[in-house]
Amino acid sequence: MKRWFSLIFIFLYAYCAAQNPAKQKELQAVRTIETPKIDGILNDACWNNVPFATDFFEIRPVPGRVEAKDRRTEVKVVYDDVAIYVYARMYDHPDSVSHELVSRDQIGNADFISVILDPFYDKMNGNGFFVTAAGVQFDAKYSQVGDEDSNWNAVWESAVKIDQQGWTCEMKIPYSALRFSSQDIQNWGINFSRRIQRTNTQSFWNFVDPKVNGFINQEGLFTGIKNIKPPLRLSFSPYVSGYINHYPANLPGVKNTTSRFNGGMDVKYGINNSFTLDMTLVPDFGQVQSDNRILNLTPFEVKFNENRQFFTEGTELFNKGDLFYSKRIGSIPAYHDFSGINGTDKVVKDQTEAKVLNATKISGRTAKGLGIGIFNAITNSMQTEVEDAQGNLRQVETQPLTNYNILVFDQSLKNNSSATFINTNVLRQGSAYDANVTALLLNLNSKGNKYFINGNGKMSNLKGEEVHTGYSYTLRFGKQSGNFTWSYNQVYADDQFNPSDMGFFTNNNFLDQRIGLGYNVFKPGKWYNEWQNWFNMTYSRRATPGDYQSLGIETGSYVRFKNLWSAELNVNYDAKRNDFYEARNGQVYKAPESFGLALYINPNRAKAYNFGGNIRYQEQQLFAGKSYNFYLFQNFRLNDQVAFGLDLSFNPNYNYVNWVTNQNSQAIFSKYDRRTVENSFDAKYTFTNLMGVTVVLRHYWSDRRNKDFYLLKPDGHLTDYEGPALNGMDRNYNVFNIDLIYIWQFAPGSTLSVSYKDAAETSDNFYRQRYNKNLSGILNAPQNNSLSVKVLYFVDYLDLKKKRKKA
Repeated sequence: MKRWFSLIFIFLYAYCAAQNPAKQKELQAVRTIETPKIDGILNDACWNNVPFATDFFEIRPVPGRVEAKDRRTEVKVVYDDVAIYVYARMYDHPDSVSHELVSRDQIGNADFISVILDPFYDKMNGNGFFVTAAGVQFDAKYSQVGDEDSNWNAVWESAVKIDQQGWTCEMKIPYSALRFSSQDIQNWGINFSRRIQRTNTQSFWNFVDPKVNGFINQEGLFTGIKNIKPPLRLSFSPYVSGYINHYPANLPGVKNTTSRFNGGMDVKYGINNSFTLDMTLVPDFGQVQSDNRILNLTPFEVKFNENRQFFTEGTELFNKGDLFYSKRIGSIPAYHDFSGINGTDKVVKDQTEAKVLNATKISGRTAKGLGIGIFNAITNSMQTEVEDAQGNLRQVETQPLTNYNILVFDQSLKNNSSATFINTNVLRQGSAYDANVTALLLNLNSKGNKYFINGNGKMSNLKGEEVHTGYSYTLRFGKQSGNFTWSYNQVYADDQFNPSDMGFFTNNNFLDQRIGLGYNVFKPGKWYNEWQNWFNMTYSRRATPGDYQSLGIETGSYVRFKNLWSAELNVNYDAKRNDFYEARNGQVYKAPESFGLALYINPNRAKAYNFGGNIRYQEQQLFAGKSYNFYLFQNFRLNDQVAFGLDLSFNPNYNYVNWVTNQNSQAIFSKYDRRTVENSFDAKYTFTNLMGVTVVLRHYWSDRRNKDFYLLKPDGHLTDYEGPALNGMDRNYNVFNIDLIYIWQFAPGSTLSVSYKDAAETSDNFYRQRYNKNLSGILNAPQNNSLSVKVLYFVDYLDLKKKRKKA
């Protein structure tokens, strides 16, 4: 009897251990002699007798639940001297597998399987390789806290098949796509993830607990990789492009239609096992999507998303400390010199972007966890063509030749912690000032990532005719794992701190303190799958002289329902505050208290037709100002190849009060009504997983209709304006864009792209009352049309070397 009890105990212990999500899983590495054919058919002999990675655990909708047997996942991995090979079978009913065709690096409405590799097994950095059931590839880099850099791209192979048991996938990930050590025996971090789109089910082989902060740190172990050597990583991507541009300037000596040809090259070189050099020579960014320009009535600039791949791919080291706003390089430079343009001059042609001559990145991480990043970019000078009162044309330099630099050292520590040094430097030719910003960062986590403390100290130095040195620091600590989380945050910047020459920064001279509370329920209840709640309070004072600025409270709740719809409710309150920036002349403005409420609805996006949106309401105490925002989006998939999207936004404001102009050093405010309407239509036709065309049309209209004017008094309050009549203070702004892009990946890493762009912009000091008149007006305004063709060809040195040997 004792023997039976012992056997039962051993069986139960083994079963519980196998089903314990918290236990780290291990997968034994198997070397293969036979290379599998990457066709999605799992009949290669090399897969025989290879252990399965199975019994995946859900992260949603029920964290920790083992996947159902009839929808189980089975994965095998083998390796040789060239690559890692992945075999995956996803059991399901074949008619239930979602497989929408989309462009590379998108998922769309599709199931996927992925492998996430951490070759240095530091539990902080990894590479993910995803394949959808439609055969579309998606790859990404991951950093220590789970940040996903989807702009990282590698050249690898994959194939899928849908059969009567579900679907299958094979991958070949060459070592040239990875960085790893040269040790004879290696252990890598590894995890696999699967998503079933129709049920919004996502599962991992090694359980990823949503209550634990971090993603890579919850990986499994791939053991016993023997005698593999990092290959020479060297590739070239030369390109040629041609442009035809038409703008009806209709000015003497200025051509309406112009053309140009460009040529350049991207280079990737593996300096050693850990570090890679990325270089772009005479790059061409003319085919990236246009910025969504808006009418900005605030005293601060608008931050735009970066769409240029070189400045988004593999930049996780350079983004440390939030000092790098890559659009400063060429696209939106911080410095302009208009001193050479007189008040009587007429601008004929104004360059809005500086040409990037070249850019270089060196980045990587050693086996001991030291990350090093070096970045350099050079932009050409910008010339503005002006016409004087006598009709003479001349060129005025408004942006000098500029050199941008970043240096980063980032040391990984225990428990996903790190210490970082970063320096950014901007050097300009001529008499323009130079800028230098240095920061030290420290991020410490307790064992298990439950508690954290982090902070940084920053110093900026602007050196020109005068020298300005400023300082800033941040201190944060709290609890980041578990159902209940909390944090305290303090940020300080003196009145000289300014990192905006290479970073994005709105204002300085503040001491902000913030308390955040959160309570999240990840275990599904009777009517919901997930429920998140938060409460934040922020209090701000000026650093000098220390007077009060603002007090804000925000609370909200997000819930995902059983039917896969979700809803979010936000409530915010801002007390009366001292606004030291709205007046644009240093005066304080006693801004009124305000209250806001917002409701967001998101649908089950697995449906062929889905819609959602939000309703927001904000009110100001002064003049009973009210703001409404109505947003509706609709998506319709005609089939797996064709899809449409429509976004409609209407934002009317009534009796709002803001600055409008300055006269004789006095700030004038106005009470005004404003309407903003934004419509965007997009469509895509994907021929195959390697070829597709997309189009985006956007019309944005915003106005400002002033009703009454007020003078800002020295005490910060407003009084009726009784000066001369103010004319031409209304605004009416329209933007229209068309972006039509065709992309064909005709070989691994090689693309042919054709881009057509149409852009128009008008800004008037009078307003058109109706939307149809504004749409008609912008369509009849001068349009800037461009057509471009670009061919980029990827050349891997190792493949080239093999071809030469065969010859």
